Amino acid sequence: MTEPVVRPEHLDVVIVGAGLSGIGAAYRLQTACRGKTYAIVEARDSLGGTWDLFRYPGIRSDSDMFTLGYPFKPWRAAESIADGPSILRYITETATDYDIDRHIRFRTKVRCADWSSRTARWTLTLEHRDATGGTELSTLTCGFLYACAGYYDYDQPYTPEFSGISTFSGRVVHPQFWPEDIDYAGKRVVVIGSGATAVTLVPAMAEQAESVTMVQRSPTWISPVPGRDKQADKIRELLPPRLAHRVIRIKNILFTIGFYQYCRRRPDSARKLLTGLATRILKDDKAVAEHFTPSYNPWDQRLCAAPDADFFKAMRRGTAEVVTDHIESFVPEGIRLKSGRVLAADIVITATGLQLLAFGGIDLTVDDAAVELSEQFVWQGTMITGVPNFAVCIGYTNASWTLRADLTSRLVCKVLDHMDRKDYAAVVPQPQGALDEHPLLDLASGYIRRSIAEFPRQGARHPWKVRQNYLLDSAMTLRTDLNKTLTPTPRSAVGQPVRIS
Repeated sequence: MTEPVVRPEHLDVVIVGAGLSGIGAAYRLQTACRGKTYAIVEARDSLGGTWDLFRYPGIRSDSDMFTLGYPFKPWRAAESIADGPSILRYITETATDYDIDRHIRFRTKVRCADWSSRTARWTLTLEHRDATGGTELSTLTCGFLYACAGYYDYDQPYTPEFSGISTFSGRVVHPQFWPEDIDYAGKRVVVIGSGATAVTLVPAMAEQAESVTMVQRSPTWISPVPGRDKQADKIRELLPPRLAHRVIRIKNILFTIGFYQYCRRRPDSARKLLTGLATRILKDDKAVAEHFTPSYNPWDQRLCAAPDADFFKAMRRGTAEVVTDHIESFVPEGIRLKSGRVLAADIVITATGLQLLAFGGIDLTVDDAAVELSEQFVWQGTMITGVPNFAVCIGYTNASWTLRADLTSRLVCKVLDHMDRKDYAAVVPQPQGALDEHPLLDLASGYIRRSIAEFPRQGARHPWKVRQNYLLDSAMTLRTDLNKTLTPTPRSAVGQPVRIS
């Protein structure tokens, strides 16, 4: 007799990633699609995603927590711009409060996913990592796969080649892998970069370091924002928590969209506003012109936030400095710039950016044929042409990530409900006619330009255009006629999985 072969476990839905998006997706799934079996697979040892991975000094949100937080769980802390540990606690509380945590499978990474049209199922190859670092593979099948792992590479940050770096006598650290044993008190620190991470690191480290110098090749737009929302405080005094959260959320959404539209439509005026705010704090026209007046317009790249103007205040106190120059090479004592100046350093922080990685780096195949993501289009910012029963979570670039992530999860639930009502085994988006190709993300930031060609495209018309406007999306996304742009496979046309005993 032959030994029986055990069939792989089957679930209705698998969510990839237990970060802010994945936990929100699970909430929507178990409340809007009751009865669906699901699991969240998470490659790391704990939930939280970005907010668990990044541990560098000052780590915080660059969106207010009333919009970065979930619409179904009020943000109760005092600060509008919150630090990383507070956000991680909030995500953890959400997972616990709604019994989502029991669905998470930690140290489990999706290596590849193969769709079978014959059975209308995904077969996932999972890599499990034990406490000692050993790994083993297993398989799992599911009817729908939802990637909520964002679009950053958690394993490989972006670090350009620096001449002479091996000669440097100090320590070089990348913020993505912040060491627990680093002591920067009384040390000379140089931060390479001018993005959100650098703008966060500089004032935080300046509180203990002897000096902190940020080296940038060119200026970035930095805007001071209140660390605490006084209007929100008043609203929370007057209204019950859930209603207050909703009102504050609407207020902040309208402000964010309004400011973005102002920057895009009146760039010269926006430039004057931002440089004026910096000048008012620094009281140094020359420094603002040299270090805080970019050549590009506001929101051509993502705007950096400085809560309570902490970045500018550190400069004004003299505990932080910004240098706009190019790096020639590392030298034993620090960094030599193209101008000839040598920045003495004990520690160099390479806040040089992140690498993009499409949807957790899962190798997708459909009927054994590899999916070339760059040849596909995104439907409603959620599903992808040529890939049935697959969705991705992509946040806004000009507003809080969660605003769009939550809409996407609600749309996924609508699609699942649509499939159940129509007795469809699968759906896949299919455009009618040719589509004009545009990059998925429309920012000019370096980290996007380096890798965006590997991502699916967006079109120029609805529902193939990825809008950056929450008001339009919230009004239209869930009213989409799914019959018009989703091509179905009736369940009656699908073979049943082979029974193995």
